[in-house]
Amino acid sequence: MERHLKGISNHHRIEILLLVADQEGITLEDITEALKANDKTIGEHTRRLYQAGLLNKKYRGKFVEHSLSPYGKTFVRFLQSFQRS
Repeated sequence: MERHLKGISNHHRIEILLLVADQEGITLEDITEALKANDKTIGEHTRRLYQAGLLNKKYRGKFVEHSLSPYGKTFVRFLQSFQRS
């Protein structure tokens, strides 16, 4: 549990999880563009989300596609419950 909570302990990581939930298979480049952030920063945040077990990565040539893991889906539902409140 601690690993997952640390995984979402940053506003960029929360934004990334919500974005990936909306756009399954989104690439790092597309995440960077959508959030208007530095590619190295977003790369580090996606790495941490992956290490926390919240994101899956699929390598397609030079691109990396991101999707939510089962735990990631649970955390997105948790986050969305706060948005509706």
